Amino acid sequence: MNTGGGRAQPRDDNGTITVHAALGSMPYTPEESLKALRHYYRDLGPRIYGTYGFSDSFNQSQGFYDEAYMALDQAQTVAMIENYRTGLLWKLFMSNPEIQPALDKIGFKPDPTP
Repeated sequence: MNTGGGRAQPRDDNGTITVHAALGSMPYTPEESLKALRHYYRDLGPRIYGTYGFSDSFNQSQGFYDEAYMALDQAQTVAMIENYRTGLLWKLFMSNPEIQPALDKIGFKPDPTP
């Protein structure tokens, strides 16, 4: 069985899902990401969650549950959940004195507040 090992295969997508893509999108898609998190943890549980957190990927239709835990993926997930919860990473990034002048220089305009 070729699962793709969590790597994208656009020409022949086989349904393999990279767990950390949804979880790392938490600040941008909070409702969808939280729903995915609950499904991964509550429904799939030990098949994709273990000592080191969530494994890299899975494919339910092929019965594939990766046994690899990628540190880089774990870091992305933890960082983006924290950023969603408190905005800490964004605040720290924006406190860097070089950031605002760079954004001004490239013409960045913040989204209007609703």
